[in-house]
Amino acid sequence: MVSTTAPTRSRAHLTATDVHLARGGRPVLTGVALTVAAGDRLGVVGENGRGKTTLLQVLSGRLGPDTGSVRRAGSIGVADQEMPTGGDRCVGDLIDVELAEVRAALAAFEAATAALTVGRPGADADYAAALAVVEALDAWDADRRVDLSLAALGAVDDRSRPLRTLSVGQRHRIRLACLLGAGHDLLLLDEPTNHLDAGGLEHLTERLRAHPGGVVLVSHDRALLADVVTSVLDLDPSSDGRPRTYGGGYRGYREGRCAERERWQARHRAQQEERQRLADDLSAAQNRLSTGWRPDKGTGKHTRAARAPGLVRAVHRRQEDLEAHVVDVPVPPLEFRMPTLPAIPGVTLLRADDVTVTGRLAGPCSLALCSGNRLVVAGPNGAGKSTLLAVLDGSLEATAGGVHRARKARIGLLRQESPRPSRRRAVEVYDAATARLVTAGQLPAAEVVPLGQLGLLTSCDAARPVTELSIGQQRRLDLAVLLAARPHVVLLDEPTNHLSIALVDELTAALATTPAAVVVATHDRQLLRDTAGWPRLRLTG
Repeated sequence: MVSTTAPTRSRAHLTATDVHLARGGRPVLTGVALTVAAGDRLGVVGENGRGKTTLLQVLSGRLGPDTGSVRRAGSIGVADQEMPTGGDRCVGDLIDVELAEVRAALAAFEAATAALTVGRPGADADYAAALAVVEALDAWDADRRVDLSLAALGAVDDRSRPLRTLSVGQRHRIRLACLLGAGHDLLLLDEPTNHLDAGGLEHLTERLRAHPGGVVLVSHDRALLADVVTSVLDLDPSSDGRPRTYGGGYRGYREGRCAERERWQARHRAQQEERQRLADDLSAAQNRLSTGWRPDKGTGKHTRAARAPGLVRAVHRRQEDLEAHVVDVPVPPLEFRMPTLPAIPGVTLLRADDVTVTGRLAGPCSLALCSGNRLVVAGPNGAGKSTLLAVLDGSLEATAGGVHRARKARIGLLRQESPRPSRRRAVEVYDAATARLVTAGQLPAAEVVPLGQLGLLTSCDAARPVTELSIGQQRRLDLAVLLAARPHVVLLDEPTNHLSIALVDELTAALATTPAAVVVATHDRQLLRDTAGWPRLRLTG
């Protein structure tokens, strides 16, 4: 059941109750419940495929739930991840579509004003109602707000420009500017930080924090979540299979999720230990039964016969106890475990002297890394961050300058994008990578870490062909292969790409304490905050 009422800012409200939805026989949303009122900003998080976009479609009314209900009060603005160009539509058409409610409210107010002027019966009430709607939407100022957002987001403001001539990023920025200026009571935003630069991100953050209505925000951008949301709905698996809502903003979510996982692990461990105890008791009873049929020397057959029924009953009781013990707590989610990376004290592991690459890295860039050193490489797109890391790794030759690598130092690079996926199983790819290192004498066999110990892929996913893994899972495999080499120097190029929030947080914490040298190139605002104490090398292009 879905119901809507007239837009009223003070009554902006969105409620979902026990929403379930399946697609292709697979559950996508299970028991989702949420409430968003004026002033609330709800973040929605979860791994790829958890139903975040589907949930927004249900909340907006574009998709009906199989069971459960959604109730809405107020006007709704929706920003999907995808947006068609619409044939011959131009920028002005897109603005008119997003401001349709504002345009209608102003037209109704003009009609009510004209009716009041000529003294039509009942015109006073119509005028008051139309004025209330216009004021609630702040409709007179909507176009100015859109223009301000277009400028702040770096979007095209030429109303006559055909949408088909614009990039995907430009179209998204135009629509986002319209939504921020339209004055909707409720905003439903799906990954709104895509295609935004630093200035656009700052503007979006400010507008969402100032929005007087309600906001539902699907995002992997930890900085935006930390700056904006008042609560978080986590669609990732929980111990009872239902989503969790955490108060206290993004920090409350992180703390609550950590506590939830600890409780989950403790309950699962307790159930497994109890099952093992019952299994041991059954085994002991069966052993007693077996030996009971072989009486000790001098034992009479009547004594043996008297003992046997009691032993049989003991075995049956323990069998029944074991069968009655249901392990109803599922296996907890993966938890990343960074292997111990080595250090070589007193040695410069990697040094670059006045490095440049024609057309890709203006430079000259110089740096020196020892064990335990940290470095953040920052700068705009095209400045040469990826190029510099490739030169340090040795996969790209510098045009000028030189790079010195310590003879025994192992250097590992995590590139921005995964290599072309293989038809081999993920565990085979991982094992082949470690075998090459051992065969080449670069990694002692005793230092090889099994894939399952890293907490990056489940045993089921590790057994699947890489081509069947999601982009995020392929990225996890890339990270596993990098760490399998037990590098002395870790080079990470945009390491937050495609990785879940939980894994990024775990990886960031591990990088802070590893004995290896670490270099990170990133635009991720939260990662830049988390590494604020690290030295910076800023490239300007």
